[in-house]
Amino acid sequence: MRPAFFQPVCLPPWFRQPVPEPDKISHLKNVLRRHRLHTVCEGARCPNLGRCWGKGTATFMILGEKCTRGCRFCAVKKGVPEIVSPQEPFRLAQAVKHLNLRYVVVTSVTRDDLPDGGAGHFSRTVLAIRAACPGVRIELLIPDFGGNRASLETVVRSVPDVLGHNLETVPRLYALVRPRADYARSLDILRQAKQASPALAVKSGIMVGMGESRAELSAAFEDLARAGCDILTIGQYLAPHRDSAHFPVARFVEPEEFLLMKEDALGRGIKTVQSGPLVRSSFLAEESFNDYCGRWAGALSSPRADRKVAVYGAARKD
Repeated sequence: MRPAFFQPVCLPPWFRQPVPEPDKISHLKNVLRRHRLHTVCEGARCPNLGRCWGKGTATFMILGEKCTRGCRFCAVKKGVPEIVSPQEPFRLAQAVKHLNLRYVVVTSVTRDDLPDGGAGHFSRTVLAIRAACPGVRIELLIPDFGGNRASLETVVRSVPDVLGHNLETVPRLYALVRPRADYARSLDILRQAKQASPALAVKSGIMVGMGESRAELSAAFEDLARAGCDILTIGQYLAPHRDSAHFPVARFVEPEEFLLMKEDALGRGIKTVQSGPLVRSSFLAEESFNDYCGRWAGALSSPRADRKVAVYGAARKD
């Protein structure tokens, strides 16, 4: 009999990627270590780390590297979190400047131990990046802040270009995959962000291959569209470890099926969709934002209309 946590050992051939350039990865890693910064690329064991780091891009992870929750899909460390460093926003801004980035993605661990869930730290990080690197585009991927509306408003007032919060999966699987999260609360985060700032690009992400049905996914796409989600990522779930602590992979979704899911989500009113086995929340983030701006947003492409669309990971031309 198969154990409850059985899952396939070998990945399908469509997960193969070219070997990244080691010099570029080494350079980025040195910059991150010099500024004492964490990335979700490492913390969550992202399969695209080599590809993104090889391009000189990374998703910064603030508020430490230990999460106060125990979601079964995630590889980020759990436990007693670190003391928040008030200098982290400035170190991150200097790293962005050092790397000459034009598009920056910032996320965090969940910090249920903090009164505002870390919202003020997110806000200070945005302000620090703006001060050090005028013209940069900033995408935030935030936790749910325990449903605290004041915390969400703090982040929205910092005027990021994109505000993301991941739905992750369908409601039936929440108790198994995200036991301390809530499907309706995550939708409310997106809805409230859009209501607070209609010009803000609101983003979310869903993992597939966890046992959800196509009908459940379609319903989730509909819920996201109604909540005001503008940009959606759909990617294959990969278990961090083959043990009972992490949710098992139910199946590997074939690339053709991702195309069908993309059409389904677009047909329900979500404006931009990235869908594929290797797609993750911040994968092709700049391309998604540009697509949203070019095809749908027009003059309201950003809360800050004085800036032009940036190029993700490319050198700034000041």
